[in-house]
Amino acid sequence: MVDEVDRENDTIMNPKRKYNKDLIPLSQELRKNMTPAEKHLWYDFLQNHPKQFLRQKVLGKYIADFYCAEAKLVIEVDGKQHYTEEGLENDAQRTEFLKHYGITVIRFKNYQVRDKFKWVCQCIDEALELSKEELHKE
Repeated sequence: MVDEVDRENDTIMNPKRKYNKDLIPLSQELRKNMTPAEKHLWYDFLQNHPKQFLRQKVLGKYIADFYCAEAKLVIEVDGKQHYTEEGLENDAQRTEFLKHYGITVIRFKNYQVRDKFKWVCQCIDEALELSKEELHKE
């Protein structure tokens, strides 16, 4: 893996340290104040999933809503701020950054978690299955 310097936060991204420790207090605050959609997904599915998920996990210069290290999978639950021009650009940059480290990002809208919960859970399970197949290829 190639080291990358994050000029904005002056953090070296390398295999030994893949996060900006300055973001930990914010991630802890976000964990305490999850959105209703995040709470629903966490308490009703991910918290007791056979694969271990972490909430509000710092990854590089970003905080992922949910992260499964074993599957290298990030799950984002997006509210309306993500659908502005700036929000879409930020999300694209985040996805590209995480992709550099072999992490897959899947996104759901708040209303999908609320209104199509079973489908969201099936999509997550399918993504986990795909990641398992990818691991077996290597």
